[in-house]
Amino acid sequence: MKVIMSGNEAMARGAYEAGCKVASAYPGTPSTEILENFVTYEGVYAEWAPNEKVGFEVASGASIGGARSLSTMKHVGLNVAADPLFTMAYEGVNGGFVVVTADDPGMHSSQNEQDNRLYAPHAKVALIEPSDSQECKDFMKEAFKISEEFDTLVLFRSTTRVSHSKGIVELGEKVEVDIKPYEKNVSKYIMIPANARKKHYEVEERLEKLKEFSNKTYLNRIELKDTSVGIVTSGISYQYAKEVFGDNASYLKIGMSYPLPDKLIKEFAEEVDKLYVIEENEPYLENAIKIMGIDCIGKEVIPICGELNPEIIRKAILEKEINSVYGSDIVPPSRPPVLCPGCPHRGIFYAVSKYKDIISTGDIGCYTLGMMPPLSVTDTVICMGASISGGLGMQKARELSGSKSKVFAFIGDSTFFHSGITGLIDSVYNGIPIVTCILDNRITGMTGHQENPGTGKTLQGKEAPMVDIESLVLSLGIKEENLKVVDPYDLKATETAVKDAYNSEEPFVIITKRPCALIKDVIKYRANMKCKIDPDKCKRCKACLRIGCPALNYKDGVVSIDKNMCNGCEVCKQVCKFGAIEKVGE
Repeated sequence: MKVIMSGNEAMARGAYEAGCKVASAYPGTPSTEILENFVTYEGVYAEWAPNEKVGFEVASGASIGGARSLSTMKHVGLNVAADPLFTMAYEGVNGGFVVVTADDPGMHSSQNEQDNRLYAPHAKVALIEPSDSQECKDFMKEAFKISEEFDTLVLFRSTTRVSHSKGIVELGEKVEVDIKPYEKNVSKYIMIPANARKKHYEVEERLEKLKEFSNKTYLNRIELKDTSVGIVTSGISYQYAKEVFGDNASYLKIGMSYPLPDKLIKEFAEEVDKLYVIEENEPYLENAIKIMGIDCIGKEVIPICGELNPEIIRKAILEKEINSVYGSDIVPPSRPPVLCPGCPHRGIFYAVSKYKDIISTGDIGCYTLGMMPPLSVTDTVICMGASISGGLGMQKARELSGSKSKVFAFIGDSTFFHSGITGLIDSVYNGIPIVTCILDNRITGMTGHQENPGTGKTLQGKEAPMVDIESLVLSLGIKEENLKVVDPYDLKATETAVKDAYNSEEPFVIITKRPCALIKDVIKYRANMKCKIDPDKCKRCKACLRIGCPALNYKDGVVSIDKNMCNGCEVCKQVCKFGAIEKVGE
């Protein structure tokens, strides 16, 4: 049977067909949908883990326990999981173990553009790259075979375009793979120095065997057409190159990117007159080919920054541009990211925005948007969990400089579970008086509403205990008088909490509790709740516009509220000093 699937859907299908039994991950675009689809298959266990390191370690344990296992994450997630990655590269597997890294060239939803192909030679593990949805499924099945045959975890690299593009996929039957027996093996699974030294030799021997395999596997193939031009490429870049050159070039399509097929590359180079390397981001293939002593052209003409596309490649190599037959004179309006109408984060950002000597350290998630004007609160964003720990360093630096600035760290519930807890422990342990604002909206928001340890449900839809953030914070040592729990729709209570926190000389926590405005049940509940402006009472002071709600408009000297966007949160109503805004509907 043939169906249309995205790359992520096809990877999930491939894992299922390969007999994968256990999968653990933390959601992160562009990888999220892999587990969301895998969990729908019968006879598998899939979970959202608190962070990528935990997800990787759960899958590692399942592999050692004999089950084929999978862990998925976006590219920066592999940084979080790098510690177990490098150790599992030494330990090897029992049941097959595949780790998906979904890279994000062009940074559609990411803070950097790192190329995770570089992790494979660093960790000394096999690397596989699909180019389309069919290959996502087929290569996933092959990855599990390689993992078990060579006793190695396999890094499976996708990119945003491969993960999210759709194509025709021919489905196969599930392979029934028994869970292997577990046998105690201290020298294999305990990496004390004495064991690890021996394992390093085994890893190097394994790489030589994998290199021989790489030269023979169908994952790497030569397509000889016009030999005046040869192109070495991989991933989505293969599709772009084919679109530009068609049969006017020959191709070495790399599907197993580490170890690289050295013999196949040399053979291909001898067949063509001029060799190009087309790849996104780092010159990973190009550098390896040049080290072999083979002349090739790569980043001399191909951009190192951003995504590639056929037009970029055509212009770079052929120095041609295609004038599109279709065009439009319409210029789309700018749509910068903003907090949604009714977003529960807006209230506390507005309250903090009134203080000009607060430094706000932000985090990864919707609350990053506290940076956007007119709120303009957020000063820094580093990585998941760094709002608190980075805030601690900021506070000490400003104290040492003699500054009286106060640091407020903003973090969401899911991000707090991911990697914020340890930062708060540091604040308590070292007595650093920052204010930690945990914005609890009952969901993992920016990646598309996944469950987390605070939502009361698992990925499989089962009821689960809800981690009580308030109790957790108190257990870490925050004093009761230094903890405020508020509804951020209640602006007065929120402003009071911010004032108390600002004046505190001890570690302080504010927890805002209000579900995300885009949760389906919330949308349904608030469907008839709206706010409207009485034009006779409105003084055109524009104070309400300072909360940055997209539902508020100012045109031709008149402030209005878009009833189709408003969810009746009433934050604007509380800001208006003239009673010009009223709530309608229940």
